[in-house]
Amino acid sequence: MGVLRELSAPFVVPSPSGVAIRTRLKGLTVEDEEVLRLVGAHLGRLASRDLKRRCAEGLEHSADTWAERKRVLTGESSSRWAGSITKATHDQWALSRRAQYAHIQNLEAGVRTIAHRLSLPVGEKGTKRAPGGYRTRQEWFAKTRRLHLLKDRLVAERADREAGRVRVVRGGKRLARTRHHLEQAQLTETEWRQWWEAGRWFLQADGESGKRLGNETIRVTPDSQVSIKLPAPLAHLANAEHGRYVLTGTVAFRHRSEEWADRVEANRAVAYRIHLDVTRRRWYITASWTIPPVKTVPLVQARADGLIGVDTNADHLAAWCLDEYGNPVGAPRRFSFDLNGPATYRDAQVRHALVRLLHWAKRHRLSIAIEDLDFQAEKTREKHGRRKRFRKLISGMPVSKLRARLASMAAELGITIVAIDPAYTSKWGAQHWQKPLTSKNRKTTRHHAAAVAIGRRALGHPIRRRTAPPPHDQSERAGHRTVQAISGTPGREETRPRIPGPRTRCARTGGGAKAGDQGAQHRPGYPAEHESWHQDSLPLSL
Repeated sequence: MGVLRELSAPFVVPSPSGVAIRTRLKGLTVEDEEVLRLVGAHLGRLASRDLKRRCAEGLEHSADTWAERKRVLTGESSSRWAGSITKATHDQWALSRRAQYAHIQNLEAGVRTIAHRLSLPVGEKGTKRAPGGYRTRQEWFAKTRRLHLLKDRLVAERADREAGRVRVVRGGKRLARTRHHLEQAQLTETEWRQWWEAGRWFLQADGESGKRLGNETIRVTPDSQVSIKLPAPLAHLANAEHGRYVLTGTVAFRHRSEEWADRVEANRAVAYRIHLDVTRRRWYITASWTIPPVKTVPLVQARADGLIGVDTNADHLAAWCLDEYGNPVGAPRRFSFDLNGPATYRDAQVRHALVRLLHWAKRHRLSIAIEDLDFQAEKTREKHGRRKRFRKLISGMPVSKLRARLASMAAELGITIVAIDPAYTSKWGAQHWQKPLTSKNRKTTRHHAAAVAIGRRALGHPIRRRTAPPPHDQSERAGHRTVQAISGTPGREETRPRIPGPRTRCARTGGGAKAGDQGAQHRPGYPAEHESWHQDSLPLSL
């Protein structure tokens, strides 16, 4: 039996630190849209120029260079627009820096895997913990060439990281590459150009506490009026005082409208972002703000009355209620979703499945236990090789998005989320729970058995189940019950075989200090020990 890796302890998932709501800008005139396009294009050019300068600075960046860049941008826009642009630039550079480090780790893992497999004989089988050799000589030769390619890439990435160079594309690298594959994307050059320009516009402003309505740059009043502070070169387009442009269209936040209105009336910071959906030809505005951290519920309290174990899969969520002792209660549930389609459809499917799960948990007043999944190391082609179907399966699972949405939506309903180590849950759940929970009227799937294993681990119980008592009675005549015996007892996980000797098992037959040879009397020609003494007959009279 292989050595199991150390499992991390369950923990309560913290609540989100921010909130974002979005709604449509309705009733815009042609003049309004033209002003938004001009402002977005002008600020987008400034943002691109600032990002280029920040990337050129690399690791030489300091507070002085930041202030200098902001002064340059202020003359062409305003002080607040310059602050928003520089902050967005730093966030984008830091994100690219983290992505670069993750890419280096991925390359290092690929180099290690290929080098290990090349060191093995061709055709050697692997184990559960380490892959074997390559199947054919042709594959072995191809991987030697790929190893040199990955090493070259790794050297280049390490050099870039040491020099502070990052690769950033405003508008997105995917959209930039689409320009060379317009037929596959079913786009014309004009349509692609509209996407590209809209993706590089900059129409977002950070909030300021204490200022009027929480934002001096993009302002939304409680009566749904939207106004924008125009940059200096476009000040001639203003239709209100202080160089502002008031849009004809109005907004109405449906979700969290009362919370947003309270912040605006109290002049608390609210950040806004305006963007264009090119496909629908619609303008949207997003409001966001930070919320104070909520004190998490202690783990003991979260699992006091039991919880709901949830197993995440590529097309559904398998869930089962467990009581505080780790016993499955009621019938299992399945919350399906479809991930075939555009991003908006996939997002709606995941959100709908989570809503049904949370409403079910709210009715039972229970916490939810999920796996702390991370497939970054599992998606590499070097680890799974020819298993393209499996790589595509795990790549399509919305793990991070589902986890973030579940945490934010559960916080609104007051439901606690407990995350556990995902190791061995599917394997042990199927081994110990799938068959016992299957009956004539219910067929338990492997995923529902995994949900039970997840819930038991979150509750602090072992995944192995307690089997029924022995068939004769509750003594040890038929052996120990599973997990009933003390740790270290031989045969603890199966029926204990009958071992001759005393019931205490402190000494085997004939092993005592005064036991002698207990079997000697049964062997012919061997004098028994009791023949060395005899008992006198009792007197017939006194």
